[in-house]
Amino acid sequence: MTTFSPLDLDDDRLFPDSDGKPMADNTEQFRWIVLIKENLEILFADDLLVFVAGDLLWYPVRSTLVDPTAPDVMVVFGRPKGRRGSYRQWQEDNIPPQVVFEIRSPSNTDMALTRKQEFYETYGVEEYYLYDPEINQCNGWLRQQDRLVPIPDLNDWISPRLQIRFHPGLPELTLYYPDGRKFLSSIELEQRAHEAEQRAREAEQRAASAESALEQERQRAERLAAYLRSLGIAEDQLPEV
Repeated sequence: MTTFSPLDLDDDRLFPDSDGKPMADNTEQFRWIVLIKENLEILFADDLLVFVAGDLLWYPVRSTLVDPTAPDVMVVFGRPKGRRGSYRQWQEDNIPPQVVFEIRSPSNTDMALTRKQEFYETYGVEEYYLYDPEINQCNGWLRQQDRLVPIPDLNDWISPRLQIRFHPGLPELTLYYPDGRKFLSSIELEQRAHEAEQRAREAEQRAASAESALEQERQRAERLAAYLRSLGIAEDQLPEV
């Protein structure tokens, strides 16, 4: 007699891509999710084996007994970039996200956040960061063997995996790239790009102006040489100045 297991069903039916919950509860939480996710995308843009996602359901095991969770931002080293409806770990060489970020909102209870931390501890997260923009408080945990242990001081803390620097000062948390550049919002990035484009145009205009001046000088020299030849004066007969 053939026995039937629920896992015989298609993964798309057993492990849906949406949990029906909103990505963020308010604009401030959304702003921080986008800020961190987009800057990490930029940081690892040239590394094809670093996958960065925001609010993506993570199924750590192929079991309907374990509810998934959706980190606000997660980073997975060793997995290729590309579209995913969810992160099903058994389809990803069983590699868990190594770094996760959570942005606290008013609806996040202490109990819910504790459950998330336990989930991350159980399923292999190496670094976990929780930021509350309302009170400007940032906490971090680092894996030591099978536990996530609190990081005592995040001031100028450098993430072992990401190599980004944390500066939880006033008026809010600031994150820096490994080369010292600050994480910027989409608007700030657009402004920087516009300014860089403007500087490039001005440099091209200056170069074109200088080239035009040189061409004009060359043409004047040619006209003078032609005039001297018309007078029967060779250029080598002119007195040195």
